[in-house]
Amino acid sequence: MSTAVKEQSAPLKPLPFQWQFLAGAVAGVSEILTMYPLDVVKTRFQLQVGTGGADGYSSIGDCFKKIIKNEGFGTLYRGIIPPIMVEAPKRATKFAANEQYTILYRNVLGDDFNKQALSVMTGVSAGITEAFLVVPFELVKIRLQDKGNAGKYTGTVDALSKIVRSEGPLALFNGLEATLWRHATWNGGYFGCIQGVKSAIPEAETKNGNIARNFVAGAIGGTFATMLNTPFDVVKTRIQNQSKGVVKKYNWTLPGIAIVYREEGFRALYKGFVPKCLRLGPGGGILLVVFDTVSTLIRKHILVEA
Repeated sequence: MSTAVKEQSAPLKPLPFQWQFLAGAVAGVSEILTMYPLDVVKTRFQLQVGTGGADGYSSIGDCFKKIIKNEGFGTLYRGIIPPIMVEAPKRATKFAANEQYTILYRNVLGDDFNKQALSVMTGVSAGITEAFLVVPFELVKIRLQDKGNAGKYTGTVDALSKIVRSEGPLALFNGLEATLWRHATWNGGYFGCIQGVKSAIPEAETKNGNIARNFVAGAIGGTFATMLNTPFDVVKTRIQNQSKGVVKKYNWTLPGIAIVYREEGFRALYKGFVPKCLRLGPGGGILLVVFDTVSTLIRKHILVEA
């Protein structure tokens, strides 16, 4: 057996928190810079009630075409500042919290506890932790991505100041409950699925093989997690786009899901699923590969393993 295989077979000690934070930050920013336009398209579909009329979007290609033609190419990156600002701490929190919850639960439940169940538990816990951090940034991002707000906000700072001034600072936490649902289900599905896929795929004997294994596990995990959490994401998007002065149609997640289902049918609960899946499937692979690669570099060049 090669040295590489021996190293991969031996369990690695979790990185210290500050290095987990750095690795998660690099992974998150890498993913968002690559995949962000699909997030804009996803939001447009989720805000579209029914077919959206003459200006509605019929497909991903149609959405991209209409956005670029009617609003300009730069609109595909409109609202990117809030997620970039939160992406580093958000992704860092995702991976760091997952590592810390893993240590906590192993101490409580024992090392022989079912690994996949442990991965789901730690993922859900990490997702709940992450949700509290991202809510204000998600709300500002969604307001900026909505084409109906194109002339309302000139940019991130303007949107933030107008929301706080007209709706109050607590408005930044509208949709917290829906965000908790969204992040808990995504992270639980993502980390649980990764554990299952990695258990089924033989360990690689080369560095490139290990990268490919991580990408496949992350991509499958991201796709599965997206299937689980899209209905919660649809309702979260609609809750956070409701500004002060309008009668709020969506208030809580489960009643909101029921309203969408009753008025628009089951398929409406998966509006934006394809662009979301195209982003978070490969995006999940990018996250895992970059996080693992940065973690390996930190262990090799910065930390001295005992």
